[in-house]
Amino acid sequence: MRSKLMTAGALCALAAPVPALAGAVVGGFNSTAFPPVDDGFQSAALGFSANFFGQTYTTTYVSSNGYVTFGAGSDRYTPTGLGAAYSGLPIIAAFLADVDTQGAGDNNIAFGQGMFDGRNAFGATWPGVGYYNDSTDKLNSFQLLLVDRGDTGAGNFDIVFNYDSIQWESGDVESPGDNGLGGNSAAVGYNAGTGNQPGTYFQFAGSQTPGAFLDGGPNSLAGNSNVGLAGRYIFNVRNGAVTAPPAVPEPGTWAMLILGFGTVGATMRGRRRQTVSYA
Repeated sequence: MRSKLMTAGALCALAAPVPALAGAVVGGFNSTAFPPVDDGFQSAALGFSANFFGQTYTTTYVSSNGYVTFGAGSDRYTPTGLGAAYSGLPIIAAFLADVDTQGAGDNNIAFGQGMFDGRNAFGATWPGVGYYNDSTDKLNSFQLLLVDRGDTGAGNFDIVFNYDSIQWESGDVESPGDNGLGGNSAAVGYNAGTGNQPGTYFQFAGSQTPGAFLDGGPNSLAGNSNVGLAGRYIFNVRNGAVTAPPAVPEPGTWAMLILGFGTVGATMRGRRRQTVSYA
């Protein structure tokens, strides 16, 4: 097994080799890259001010495990519910699951500032990433953008989730899944990290439900949308609060995103994993 401990000096501001992707994921946002990593995070400047539930941030922390946090970094890897039972930092999760890019054929996670729809934005991209432990037989391609909407008011921004393909949903051994499937599967959504106050959290239907988010699944992330482009979901954050999300089309058994779809907390791993911070 590879060592999980890396020094801060091992990481530099690199131009990330993000491959061209078709679908909802957009190019750019790749001025900085993680090296091959399992459970790490990096701090990053947004390039604008974002008011997230009453706290204004100019910096975020990108976790290798599919999400960003505010105020501090996190290496949380076991998917947890993002509803009322969530406990932790303010979080926006495009795909909270056990990403591991140390396997042969993995692509580097990248992030940086750029433009989206003519507006300043910060983005992080997971462009064909595998799962723990060093597995690359299935790869996920997804992206999280935070888009400056100061034109509508100070601190306003949009959250954009983009998905091209979701082939796995859980890490093996400790999540525990089997070849990236089943087990404690991924969660998508956001939480203010302030407890179970109504309106401060939101979780996609299908979170922590095996098979739900996969390509072709009942809640396929790449196959559905709330804005008319398959794989794209946009949420408006205005005056610190996330407005009610637009209705999501219901192909087959796809349901509306459900406010506060609560699933209970994290599963402890059977062994200790070392935190890797590049902040």
